[in-house]
Amino acid sequence: MTLPPHSSSAPKVGIEALPGHPERIDVRSPSEFAIDRIPGAVNLPVLSDAERAEVGVIHARESGFAAKRYGASIVARNIARILEEHCRDKPREWAPLVYCWRGGKRSASLAHVLKEVGWRAVQLAGGYQTYRRHVVAQLASVPPRLRFVVVCGLTGSGKSRLLRALDEVGAQVLDLESLAKHRGSLLGDDPVEPQPSQKAFESGALAALERLDASRPVFVESESRKIGSVQLPDALLASMRAAPCVRVATPRPLRVALLKEEYAHFLADPQALADRLSRLVALHGRKTIERWSAAARAGEFDVLVDELLLRHYDPTYTRSIEYNFPESATALTVAPTAVSPVAFRALAREVVAAVGEAVEEPAT
Repeated sequence: MTLPPHSSSAPKVGIEALPGHPERIDVRSPSEFAIDRIPGAVNLPVLSDAERAEVGVIHARESGFAAKRYGASIVARNIARILEEHCRDKPREWAPLVYCWRGGKRSASLAHVLKEVGWRAVQLAGGYQTYRRHVVAQLASVPPRLRFVVVCGLTGSGKSRLLRALDEVGAQVLDLESLAKHRGSLLGDDPVEPQPSQKAFESGALAALERLDASRPVFVESESRKIGSVQLPDALLASMRAAPCVRVATPRPLRVALLKEEYAHFLADPQALADRLSRLVALHGRKTIERWSAAARAGEFDVLVDELLLRHYDPTYTRSIEYNFPESATALTVAPTAVSPVAFRALAREVVAAVGEAVEEPAT
């Protein structure tokens, strides 16, 4: 489509301007937006997925001019809808940042119209691609500047609960499993939310890292290179593996109780649990898996969880932690007295005191 003269276009800004524009409009198609987006952005596509495909077909079958002519008419209609539905009540001082894939015509079209109305709209130079390069660069440079303390412990020891409790008592926490929507094990996928794409996970990780105070310790759970389907950035993983550790030494009966709480959705669907256990045939043999599956279907969860810990999770985790987190050998060891939130908040206060951080516990 034909753009207005440059002098009347919305100004372009660099990635450094992001903090000054908390309201962000992503005009890319819904499928592009679903893969990743700038944190806080709302998706107001000037071309839907189907419309983009249709413009591409016209470009291939007819000409670039025909595709631009047709595309411009669709963009105009969609911008009118955006003005009517999204922008109706925006104040005159509204200053959104608008972006598309490369900072081209899609974002320029909407940003120009918003500016002509009187709003202080700006266009991100280079679009999402500029933001993505920023994410990659920052994920390489930010983690080494932070002071991590790694929370380690056998499966079911309550590492994630301790992280939540540490956050509740005012400590700094980086909860990677929450960002990944996965608990990092065979049974760890979130029953409600799917995992984000790799790019979306990295965007979320960077946003979380940039909120941290480098002068204070950052508690993070010991993780392998991958959490489900997403992979930790190299610099973050390296910083974590070189960090001092806190070991949570939870008695096995409490671990069994905790895991039954954490994975209640599998207890409610024993067949789903049996199906997931079938993936361990290569490691433990068909007879063992059949016995575990039968225990799941019979509701013998205490026995099943205890044996899974002894025969599968504990040996696997012990090998991994000794190899990947050498500082765990000299870790501060703490032990919860129960699996309740109260017990883990008490443990969190003990850890904070041992690490030597002065925190102000939020009012409840």
